[in-house]
Amino acid sequence: MASGNPGVPVSFDKVQKSFGDVQVLQEFDLDIKPGEFLVLLGASGSGKTTALRILSGLETATAGRVKIGSRDVTDVLPKYRDISMVFQSYALYPHKTVAENIGFPLKVRKVNKAEMDVAIREAASQVQLDTLLNRYPRQLSGGQRQRVALARAIIRRPSVFLMDEPLSNLDAKLRGHMRAELKHMQESLGITTIYVTHDQIEAMTLAHRVAILEKGVLQQLATPAEIYNNPANLFVAQFIGSPPMNIVQGALAGDTFMASGAKIKSPVKGKIANAVLGVRPEDCSVTTVAKGSIAGEIFTNELIGDHTLVTVRTDKDMLTVKAPKDYRGKTGDKIGVAFEKSGLYVFDGESGARVR
Repeated sequence: MASGNPGVPVSFDKVQKSFGDVQVLQEFDLDIKPGEFLVLLGASGSGKTTALRILSGLETATAGRVKIGSRDVTDVLPKYRDISMVFQSYALYPHKTVAENIGFPLKVRKVNKAEMDVAIREAASQVQLDTLLNRYPRQLSGGQRQRVALARAIIRRPSVFLMDEPLSNLDAKLRGHMRAELKHMQESLGITTIYVTHDQIEAMTLAHRVAILEKGVLQQLATPAEIYNNPANLFVAQFIGSPPMNIVQGALAGDTFMASGAKIKSPVKGKIANAVLGVRPEDCSVTTVAKGSIAGEIFTNELIGDHTLVTVRTDKDMLTVKAPKDYRGKTGDKIGVAFEKSGLYVFDGESGARVR
């Protein structure tokens, strides 16, 4: 198989990108470690795909530099960057068999047939396609087509894998299966991988580190656990987590957070007229009005399987509580929601900055 250079570092140095008056990336700095699985996470329009396209050479940066390994590739053509891209759309040749699709990068390089056949079989076996080599894309399921696209990327043994929402066309069960496949494959190959997604479950399960983008600005770069447990700001706190973090609008006075007639002991001290208290659903519990941190009434009850999601309406906010699976509160019931003190976060309501 074509030998590449697994485990090279990648860096963005003050990369900017504008389309006319619209600035899509602003002073984007990012250092990716050799062999790292880095996920660029953000909503539509956050700049994540633009960053990936600049790295691949499909877009030109307005300012800044890009390096792969020790090479500055800012002005290098895509075909000379030693990268492999996997897209959402698979981009397979319909008139070529699975084997021909996988082997195409080596055919372009004029690798001899015997060597190519061995490489095709090796790449196919890594994604469990050994028995489907003579089929055509139209005879494959969505998951199988995606695996062909992966095998075609693997066979080149590039310095860097670039993946743009590669699982978004698959159903939920297959996505879970393919996430496990991708993670195992990347760990065994050790090739630096940059993966773009808007799906936080993919980011949390796949990444060594996650880079969260919003409006072209890097909001936080950290491990999934660090981002979940120690969000840098209100945007990150609400973007990561399913269901998302609960938000209570109020004011901070000393070590007391005041909202909806409730006084809650705050983990931080300060004086902020427009403050936001954050607490994740698993750090909330249903209790009596008298014992709750805040009071409200049940809006909906949803049995998820291993737990029940209870949505509670307070004066100003909607809160989601992860309750036991046998919880059977009724819509309209007056209840209290107790907050786990160690799970409370405070943010400045104006800037979104975390108050520490």
